[in-house]
Amino acid sequence: MKMQRKDIKILLLQIRDDHKVRREELESFAKYSELEIRQIEILNVFDTPHFQSDVLNGFDALYVGGASEANVLEPEKYPFINDCINLIKSATEIGLPTFASCFGFQLAILAFGGKVLSKDKDYEMGSIPIKLTNLAEIDPVFKGVKDEFPALSIHRQYSVDLPEKLDLLAYTEQCLHSFKHRDKPLWAFQFHPEVDRATVFKRLAIYKEKYTESEEQFQKVLDSLVETPESHNLMLNFVNRVLL
Repeated sequence: MKMQRKDIKILLLQIRDDHKVRREELESFAKYSELEIRQIEILNVFDTPHFQSDVLNGFDALYVGGASEANVLEPEKYPFINDCINLIKSATEIGLPTFASCFGFQLAILAFGGKVLSKDKDYEMGSIPIKLTNLAEIDPVFKGVKDEFPALSIHRQYSVDLPEKLDLLAYTEQCLHSFKHRDKPLWAFQFHPEVDRATVFKRLAIYKEKYTESEEQFQKVLDSLVETPESHNLMLNFVNRVLL
């Protein structure tokens, strides 16, 4: 029997400490998936730093969000990182559809033995054009999305090489931006498909000092922001073409 949209249950692995951003991230994932908020249950790693893979039981998919308050390369400082990596591995092993954004992308790279790099300046921030590979044309999540579509991205950590079994779908001059596991329903995005322009305005105001060095740079990033409907479609495609 075909699953109904109203019956979908998703676990959101949330890596957010700020309470405003926690709520806003949940609302964004629900909005662009066209699901009710009640259909998404949260596991926040700042509240629950240790967990087993059985938290996936009873869910139809796993979402993994971003993390302005944590660095994937500092597991000694953020004790939840290894459990997050193991959760992504477990979801992949059991074939649970997974949609991982930003910090989730970096966790997935590490989960499959890849390398995450870091930079303190000249990192991507704002609305950026995302280039597609040939594989994206036939991918169910990317099919119909045009090349060089704008997406919102703010990240100091990044990757330039993919581990085996991960197929590249999107990239920029600076780094890799999306991949799918070759044999399993896992998609990961370095940009934020779930975030719109208004949300970035709010988020940047909260994390302004972390990401920008001056009022002038902050203003420049705000001025660069555009609406990103194509990137939001990726979330909807995941729900409609993978889950349903």
